[in-house]
Amino acid sequence: MRVFTTGLLALALGAALPAAAQETASRALQQRVEARLAEAGPGIRFGLVVATEDGRELIAIAPDSRFIPASNTKLFTTAAAFATLQGLDRPDTGGGASVALETERGQAPDVVLQGFGDARLSSAPDCVTNCLAALADAVAARTRRVRDVIGDDSFLPDQRWSPGMSWNNIPTASGTAISALTLDDNEVPLRVTPAAQGEAPALDVLPYYRIDNRATTLARGPAALGYDRLPGEMVLRLTGGIAGNAAPERLRLGIDDPAHYATWRLRTLLEARGVRVTGTLRTRHRPPGPAGVAAPAATERELLLRLTPPPLVEDLRTINKVSQNLHAELLLRRLGRTGVGTGTIADGMTVIHAMLERAGLARTDYDFSDGSGMSTYNRITPRGMVRFLRWANGQPWGAAWRTTFPIAGVDGTLARRFRATALEGRLFAKTGSINATAALSGTLTARSGRTLYFSILANDAPESVRTILHMDAALVLIAESN
Repeated sequence: MRVFTTGLLALALGAALPAAAQETASRALQQRVEARLAEAGPGIRFGLVVATEDGRELIAIAPDSRFIPASNTKLFTTAAAFATLQGLDRPDTGGGASVALETERGQAPDVVLQGFGDARLSSAPDCVTNCLAALADAVAARTRRVRDVIGDDSFLPDQRWSPGMSWNNIPTASGTAISALTLDDNEVPLRVTPAAQGEAPALDVLPYYRIDNRATTLARGPAALGYDRLPGEMVLRLTGGIAGNAAPERLRLGIDDPAHYATWRLRTLLEARGVRVTGTLRTRHRPPGPAGVAAPAATERELLLRLTPPPLVEDLRTINKVSQNLHAELLLRRLGRTGVGTGTIADGMTVIHAMLERAGLARTDYDFSDGSGMSTYNRITPRGMVRFLRWANGQPWGAAWRTTFPIAGVDGTLARRFRATALEGRLFAKTGSINATAALSGTLTARSGRTLYFSILANDAPESVRTILHMDAALVLIAESN
C-alpha cells in the first residue's frame, strides 16, 4: 500500500482541486486564521495577505487598510540600495572617513575628521578595519602639536532625526542622531554592576556624559534600570534598581551630536599618542539645502588618510538581519545623494517612491517618512507589501536582497522565533516592532514545498499582549495547511 506524507497529499489535492474548491478551502483557512488572531483579544487591528508565486491570494484580511510597518520599512530602503547603487559587493570607496590637517599661516594645524555617510567607523580596542585609531596614527606620524580638533559631517545635511520619530527615543540607541560622521554606531555603552544592598551600582562608562546615578542595588529581583536625558543635555539620569545577585547590565546611550562625539574620541586617541591638543573641539554641519559648507580659508590643507570600509552589501545584511536603525537612516540619505540629490531625507524618499512606482504599487498603498521604521508616520498596506515582495523577487538583485532577511529559528531578529515548528529554517522575513505595532513580511515555504509571499501587520496592540505569538501561530497554521 502506498503511503503519502501530509505535505505531498496536500500538494496533490491542491493541484487536483478545481478553482471553486480551492476558493472554498482558502475561505475555510482564512476563518481559522482569523479565529486564531482573535485570541489576541479585542482592539488589535490585524492585516494579512498571503499569496502564491503567481499572485493568487490565499488569505486577505484587511488587505488595503494602512498600517504602521515599523522596521518592515527597512525592506524598502535596502531594496532601493540594491536597485540603485553600484558596486555593493566591492570595497566601499564612497564611504569611510578621513583625517586632514588645515593650517593657517603662523598657527599650529587643525585636525579635521570628516565622515562620508558610512556607519562603520569604530574606536573599539579590537578594531581591525575602518578604525579611528588608524586616523589618529596618521596624525601622530605627521605632527606632535595641533590646535583645534574639528568634526566635519557636512557630506550630508544636518537632519539628525526623521519626522515622526518619538522624542522619548532620543536618549536611546534606537533613536540616536544621524550624521555623516558616525562612530561606534553613535552609541555610548554604559555597564552597570550591582554593589552592596541599598548602595548605588557601580558604573563603567566613557566620560562623555555626566551620569546622575540615582539607581539602587536591591536585595533581589525583579528589578529594572531606567535612564533619561533631555535632548541636547549632557547629563543622564540613571534610575530604578538592579538586583544584588544580577549580572552586570549593559545599556546603550544615544548621542545627539555624533560629529562632536567623534572629535571627542579622536582627541582622546591623539593625546594617548603624545599629540598635544592646544585648542578646542569644533563641528562643521551643513543645513539642508543645495549649498555645501566650505572650510575656512587656509594656507594649506593636507589629506593624511582616508579609510575604505568593507563592501556596502555587508551593511545591508546588518540592517535587515539585526534591524539596525542608524545604518538604515544613513542608507536612506546616501540614496538621496544619487542623481541630483543632496542627501536630504526627501531626496532619499524620491528614490524609494520611484522604485515603488516601478513595482506597481498604488500611491495609496504607502507613506514613508524615514528609512528605518522609527517614524510613526509610515504606512503600508499588506497587499501593497506582498505586491512589492513579488516584484522584487523578479529583479536581477532580488536573490541577493533576500539573503539579507532574517531566517526563522536561525539568525537575526528571528533567531528565537518559530523554533521546533514547521517554519524553522523555512521562513525568511523582516521583523518590526514599535509603539503598539508588530510586523513580519517576507516569504515562507509551506509544508507542500511551495513558496508563499506574506505580510502580517498588527497595530493598536496593548503592551500586555504578546502579539507576535499570535502572529507566528497564524503563519504556522497557514504553512501546515498549504
